[in-house]
Amino acid sequence: MSDTSESADDAGEAPDGGDDAAAAVDAEEVRHVAELARVRLDDDEVEAFADQFGDILDYFEALDEVPETDREEELVNVMRPDEVEDGLTQAEALSNAEETEDGFFVGPKVS
Repeated sequence: MSDTSESADDAGEAPDGGDDAAAAVDAEEVRHVAELARVRLDDDEVEAFADQFGDILDYFEALDEVPETDREEELVNVMRPDEVEDGLTQAEALSNAEETEDGFFVGPKVS
């Protein structure tokens, strides 16, 4: 992202008429993100994602232009305090289970 102190004239425009944030995301960065995500991308996909990442960065830069507003009142915690209540006994908790073993729930095996 660009520094907010830069003027709009410093941002420049790409030859296609858009700004150059899309150009800021190069193929190497896309490949790095894909490697971190363990995703294989071919060259066409890398170029497409570079454009999409650039568009996403443009949207974030647009958020810098949203003016900040002052709140009239302070936020108040609306959560109630915790209260200790009696819970289920082990027998009550297991009463509706399809299958139990030695006082525990039995679930499907995971390989």
